[in-house]
Amino acid sequence: MKHPVRAAIEARDIDALVALLADDIVFNSPVAFHPFTGRATVAEVLTNAMEVFTDFVYVDELAGDDTHGLVFTARVNGRAVEGLDHLRFDEAGLVSEFTVMVRPLSGVIALAEAMAPRVAHLAKG
Repeated sequence: MKHPVRAAIEARDIDALVALLADDIVFNSPVAFHPFTGRATVAEVLTNAMEVFTDFVYVDELAGDDTHGLVFTARVNGRAVEGLDHLRFDEAGLVSEFTVMVRPLSGVIALAEAMAPRVAHLAKG
């Protein structure tokens, strides 16, 4: 059975995805030094990420107590990337922390270049 976050992202259903996020969620980006916080801010970041990542496919899931990992492949501006969405949950089962890790460096650079103009107004520090 697919995790609900995976199902929402694969369906490109941002409303379903946002419903799974805690109000005080912390989103750790692979290209931003400071995390993005709060449901509305993270929803905006994730909406933009869905537009930037193309050919996005989850290829594996890793489950643990109050944590879940979703392994993916995608393209960003023509660059192939591999990554991991690491999710942590609060006591209500909502995503309280969402950390994205991406490789290789050329893909991270492409991601930073694509996302920066979209989310710069949300960045702290």
